[in-house]
Amino acid sequence: MSSSTPVYKRILLKLSGESLAGKEKHGIRPAILDHLAAEIKKITDLGVEVGIVIGGGNIFRGLSENARSMDRVTADHMGMMATVINGLAIQDALERAGVYSRVMSAIRMQEFAEPFIRRRAIRHLEKKRVVIFVAGTGNPYFTTDTAAVLRAVEIKADIILKGTRVDGIYNADPEKFEDAFKFDSLSYMDVVKKGLKVMDTTAITLSMDNNLPIIVFNFDKPDNLHKIVLGETIGTKVQG
Repeated sequence: MSSSTPVYKRILLKLSGESLAGKEKHGIRPAILDHLAAEIKKITDLGVEVGIVIGGGNIFRGLSENARSMDRVTADHMGMMATVINGLAIQDALERAGVYSRVMSAIRMQEFAEPFIRRRAIRHLEKKRVVIFVAGTGNPYFTTDTAAVLRAVEIKADIILKGTRVDGIYNADPEKFEDAFKFDSLSYMDVVKKGLKVMDTTAITLSMDNNLPIIVFNFDKPDNLHKIVLGETIGTKVQG
């Protein structure tokens, strides 16, 4: 049973860039931004401190078919800039919903975003501003999953909440295989040994080293995020 008191004080919400595109797989859909802002407002109204890491796959992905002939470092830099576009779109949606926010970038672009400074990010969170972390880690060869874990550790988040299109972690893609079954809970090593595509190995290992739990859940379903922060069992939890 959940109460009206959040069980987490500070969370890191990880979203893919594709989540902003919906069924079209590319671009940014205003209705999805509005849904995202409404869901986040529900938990900030409870006093929960929220950091967000967003991917850029709806605009450009360094490992995509389009980038196959490109230099990997150049492609990853383009992917980082795609996350900045998404982060600014999320900020606009949040502030239209009455939620104060800041965009902090791992690469300097002061006209658009603040540089990531750990103590400043924590201070923003303490002031109940949503902090949107963009440009990944600022380094090529690292995914936004790894960036999410890194930022979560740096801001001392209680948990990472990874929003997806499905309601947890399955042994196979439930959108392709009808007999796929869902795990209610997993250990970090289970994820690695079973080769489950939750996050990349670097991200999972960093979570394990810092004992940072992860919940994978369906972000598209209204109120799921709210229920999780109030303690309801939603999705799949990965922990030690």
